[in-house]
Amino acid sequence: DHLEAAGHVCILKDASDLESSSEIAKLIEAESLEAAVALHLYRGGRLLQGHGIPFGIIFGGTDLNEDVNHGEKKKVMGKVLEEARFAVAFTESMKEMAQAQWKARQISWAVTCAAAGQPHARGKIYVQSQGIVTGPNSAFNWNTFLHQSGINQSADNLHIFLLVCGLRQVKDPLYLVDAFSEWHREEPNVYMVIVGPEVDPVFTREVGARVKRAAGVRLIREMPQGDLHAALKNCFAVVNSSVSEGMSAAILEAMDLEVPVLARNIPGNAAVVKHEVTGLLFSDPQEFVQLAKRLVSDPALERGIVANGREYVRACHSWQAERCTYQNLIRTLQGSIQD
Repeated sequence: DHLEAAGHVCILKDASDLESSSEIAKLIEAESLEAAVALHLYRGGRLLQGHGIPFGIIFGGTDLNEDVNHGEKKKVMGKVLEEARFAVAFTESMKEMAQAQWKARQISWAVTCAAAGQPHARGKIYVQSQGIVTGPNSAFNWNTFLHQSGINQSADNLHIFLLVCGLRQVKDPLYLVDAFSEWHREEPNVYMVIVGPEVDPVFTREVGARVKRAAGVRLIREMPQGDLHAALKNCFAVVNSSVSEGMSAAILEAMDLEVPVLARNIPGNAAVVKHEVTGLLFSDPQEFVQLAKRLVSDPALERGIVANGREYVRACHSWQAERCTYQNLIRTLQGSIQD
């Protein structure tokens, strides 16, 4: 949307649908592509090497948190970063991790933006947090959602915790299942609903089998974004239990929708959730249950977290600032084309 608003024509391709660099070469020729942006330094970036068109990359999270631990992947990513004209990190800590891994060469580009939350850039790697916009579907029916989730109780008496994630191991959706089930047996009006697309089919089957045996835990498939935002707005709290994150959009969307967040205490989450201020951070399943119970029983805590989270998103995750950054960065690729 940001790039099309500036008059560019954009073609979206899922890296997992492209088996080789030669497919990218054919696409570039067929569509007369002049520039590219890749999300994820390894999965997306490696496909763009050596094609002669200028490109930038956006770090995803697992590229810096997981893939750097694999020697060959790290080597490939280093070459991609060297060829890329710019790289975008969501947080200062992500930028520092990348610079430490590859000692990214310094070049002098300036990005200026009058919008709130101006990004800062030093060298090739720019810091720009994700811009957040939410749009709940007004036709969404919460009671129908609960019924489809197999929860047949009055919505007025329920506390629904929503865990939104793609079903893959790095998101660790099973991390809280046993502890939550034990809590549900004590308090039958608490439920955890896991929502997300099937990313890893084998792992998805494992999650499904485990959830079937778990009291108080439900699993539903991917939802349209408007419906998901409406579900977020109706739930009691949003949960993140990932092993690693770049920057969780679900956490930020929950804040924007004035819903409290409970997140696993990992660097990517701690960068956006300040404990007891904009959300709650837990280090193990038992601490999650303790904090969740506290949130249920302390309306003042809930109100404070919600207000602070909403203010934080407004101040630090402006989509206008994000738009300004990417439109400016794309101009550097246009400069490369003209040169």
